[in-house]
Amino acid sequence: MKPKKLAASLTAGALVLTALTAGGAQAQSQTQVQSQVADSPQPPPKVPTAIGFGGAVSSVDPDATKIGLSVLRRGGNAVDAAVATAAALGVTEPYSAGIGGGGYFVFYNAKTRKVHTLDGRETAPADMPTDAFIDPATGAPYRFFPELVTSGVSVGVPGTPATWDEALDRWGTFSLGKAIAPAAKLADQGFVVDQTFRTQTLDNKDRFAALVPTAKLFLPNGDAPLVGTVFRNPELAKTYDLLGKKGVDAFYGGPLAAEMAATVQNPPKTPGTTLPVMPGHLTTADLAAYDVVDRMPTKVTYRGLDVYGMAPSSSGGTTVGEALNILGTTDLAAKSPAQALHYYFESSALSFADRGRFVGDPAFTPVPTNELLSKGFAAERACNIDPAAALTKPVAPGVPDGDYSPCAAGVAVGERPDTEGLSTTHLTTADRWGNVVAYTLTIEQTGGSGITVPGRGFILNNELTDFTTVFNATDPNRIEPGKRPRSSMSPTIVLRNGKPFVALGSPGGSTIITTVLQTLTNRVDRGMTLPEAVAAPRASQRNTVSVTAEPGFLSTAVVPELQALGHTFVQSGAPGTSAADIGAVAALEFLPGGAVLAAAEPTRRGGGSAGTVFQLWPR
Repeated sequence: MKPKKLAASLTAGALVLTALTAGGAQAQSQTQVQSQVADSPQPPPKVPTAIGFGGAVSSVDPDATKIGLSVLRRGGNAVDAAVATAAALGVTEPYSAGIGGGGYFVFYNAKTRKVHTLDGRETAPADMPTDAFIDPATGAPYRFFPELVTSGVSVGVPGTPATWDEALDRWGTFSLGKAIAPAAKLADQGFVVDQTFRTQTLDNKDRFAALVPTAKLFLPNGDAPLVGTVFRNPELAKTYDLLGKKGVDAFYGGPLAAEMAATVQNPPKTPGTTLPVMPGHLTTADLAAYDVVDRMPTKVTYRGLDVYGMAPSSSGGTTVGEALNILGTTDLAAKSPAQALHYYFESSALSFADRGRFVGDPAFTPVPTNELLSKGFAAERACNIDPAAALTKPVAPGVPDGDYSPCAAGVAVGERPDTEGLSTTHLTTADRWGNVVAYTLTIEQTGGSGITVPGRGFILNNELTDFTTVFNATDPNRIEPGKRPRSSMSPTIVLRNGKPFVALGSPGGSTIITTVLQTLTNRVDRGMTLPEAVAAPRASQRNTVSVTAEPGFLSTAVVPELQALGHTFVQSGAPGTSAADIGAVAALEFLPGGAVLAAAEPTRRGGGSAGTVFQLWPR
C-alpha cells in the first residue's frame, strides 16, 4: 500500500482508538478464559477490536475467528471465510448454531457492487399439522419450556448445509470440503472449554440428560465439561468429512437423512426420563425437498447511507428498515441522549407492531414489504410519536396500503407472547477484494431441541417454536406445512456511496432487531465509534408494556428522564449472568484507504473475537 493511503487509514483508525480502552483493550484482559485445570491448554486470546488490512473476521469465538482468518490468508474470499467460520462455530458453539439449524446469508459483491441474500431458514415438514403445539389430552397448548422446546415436533428441516453449498457455489472459491476441513480438524482435536460453554451445558442439563446421545456427548460422567479441559467431538468431525467428500446430498439424502428423520420421529429418550420428548414429523422426503431461497434484499436509505437487510421470511430487514425510516424523519443527532433513546424506543415499538401484523413467510401470506419500507408509511407512523410522552404499549399496527395521511391510527391489539430463543450466533467477514458477508445462523433455543443425532455429533433445531403457538387464519406466522417460521435474524450491510461502510448482526431472538438498530443509531447518529456502539448498554422495546434493559443500562443517568416520559423498564437478567446480556454483535467498519476495523463484544457472552489478516492494532 502506498504511504499516503496507509497514513490516511491510520488517521481514520486513530478516530476509533480512543474508544478501544473502554470498548476493547480493557475488556481483552477481562475476557481471557481462565483455566480451572493446572497446566491445561489455552484457547486463542479473545481480542474484541482489531484494525488492519487484507480482510477481517468478527465472531463470538476465537477459534472460529482464527479459522476464518486462516482461510483469508490462504487466498480464500469472504464467502469461503464465512462458511469456514460458521462450520467452526458449529463445533465451539454447538448450542447456538450448526448443521442441524438454519440462517440468513447477506453478501456484498465488490465486483458488481450489488448485495445478495440467501434464505436458509428451516421449514415445517409436509405433514406438520396446524394444531401441532396443542396437547390433544387437554386441548390447551403444550408448555413451552421444557416440553415443547425439547421435542421432535419442534424440529424443522435444516437449511444450514444447503446455505453453505449455495453460497460457495455462487460466490466462493473453495469447495465445501476445503472450506469446512479446518472445522473438522477442530472438532477432532478439540477446543478448550470456557465458562460460557460449561454454563450453557449446565443450564440445559435436565434436557440433555433426557436424551441418550446428547447426554453421552455433552454430559460425560453426568456433568458438563470442566472449564480448561479439552472438548472433542469426533462424531461431528466425521460428519463434516462426509459432507466434504460427498457434498450436501449426503445430508439431504442417504443414511444420514434417514437417521435424522428416524431420530425426530422416535427421539432416543433416556429410560425413566420424566420429559415426554414428543415425536415429530420430519421425513426423508422433507429433507430431499429442501431448497435455499434466493431473495431480493431489503433496502432503505438513512442519513445518506444504503442499509441492506434480509427480507421475509426474516422480519429483520423490514423491521430494522421501517424503524430507521421513522427515525429518519427527525434529527436524532441534535437530540439529548434521553430524547434520542425515546425516539429509538418509539420507532421500534411502532415497527414491531407492523411486524406482528404483516410479516410471515411470503410463500404463504402476502407481505407488503415495499410499503412497510416506504417513506410515506414511515412518515404516517412517525407522526404518532410525542416528544413529551411515551405511547401506551402495545401500540396498534399501521395500514401500509400506499394511501398515507398524517397520524392515521390503527386498531389496537393485545401484547403477544415472545417465544423466540435468545441463542443463535453471528459472524461478519471481508476480504482483500472488498467482498463482505454478514451471516446469522441458529438452532433457535440455547441447545436447540436438545436432540443429538446418534453418532453424528450435532443437535437438531427447535425452530418451529417460532411459529405462533395457536393457529389463527389471519396470523401471518401461523403454522402451515412446508412453511418457514418468521425470524428476527438481521444480518445487515450498510453502503456509503456504493461501497461498504458497516456490516453487522447479532444473536438474541427478537432482541436481534433492536440490537442492530441501537448499534446503527449509536454509530451513525450518536457520535460513537463502532467499538463504543457495540459495547454500549442496551435496551429493547418490542411493542411491550415495559422496555427490557440490561442492568448496565438501568444504572445510567438517562433512565429517570425516560421514566418521566412514561417509559417503564424490566431488567433483562441478573447482573453478571448470560441472561442479562442483550445480543452479541459481530461487526466490521471499512475505513478510508482500505483499512478495516473489526469489532466484537468486549464482555457479553464471555467476549467476542475480532481480527484482520495484516493487523496494525493490537500488535
